[in-house]
Amino acid sequence: MDEALPHDDQPAEELLKRALVDEDEAAAVALQVRGLPLSHTVTVIFHGRRDLATLQTYVTPGGRGAGSAVRAAELLRVPCDLDLAEAEDRDEAERLYAQQATALRDALVGADTVMSIWAEPLGALSKVSVDRRVDLDVPLPAPRLMPVALVAPERSLVVTPVCEARTLAEGRPPMGIACAQQGVARIYPLPDDPERCLEDFIQHAADHARGLAERLEHQEASVDRFLELNGPDDAQATG
Repeated sequence: MDEALPHDDQPAEELLKRALVDEDEAAAVALQVRGLPLSHTVTVIFHGRRDLATLQTYVTPGGRGAGSAVRAAELLRVPCDLDLAEAEDRDEAERLYAQQATALRDALVGADTVMSIWAEPLGALSKVSVDRRVDLDVPLPAPRLMPVALVAPERSLVVTPVCEARTLAEGRPPMGIACAQQGVARIYPLPDDPERCLEDFIQHAADHARGLAERLEHQEASVDRFLELNGPDDAQATG
């Protein structure tokens, strides 16, 4: 599970031995995904707590191994969690664990590869940088899949992979590429042509800007009329 495109998956038993904290009350298992075009290496952390009955998934930039300390600010919560409840015994749980962890690993590889394809057409429109922060400065219409984004500052445009919240027992999570500016965002299917998607988003953003300008102009005209009604002449006549 620590290769971007491995030929031989590690046995589930070895993966389960990567617990980072006390396995009696909580366990955190780290899986590195390496060789990604933009992210290079990310680490998936499955964290379970018996006392809270929670089993949650996080993705953090870089490679983390057993015993590593990770600050909360470095963790991106990804709502694609393990579901091992149907396992009848430990062997079945190991099989389900390996299957679901592989599905998430494949999703990360696919999304990062698609993002690298988006970099060229976006770069033709504006200067582009890769942002690997956990927190972005623009609201998104769906949860992020991984901490990587393409940022075009001149256009205030952010492009990042997003996903649908669901358990990994349902297979690889549905994914898309979100394009976002302040006040406007759209999600495009992963296989779509990036050039077409960017053209569509730029047009949508322009329509949104024109609509906003028209609403502001309308509101200003309304305020002007209101002030006219309450001007000095009107106040004197009323008095």
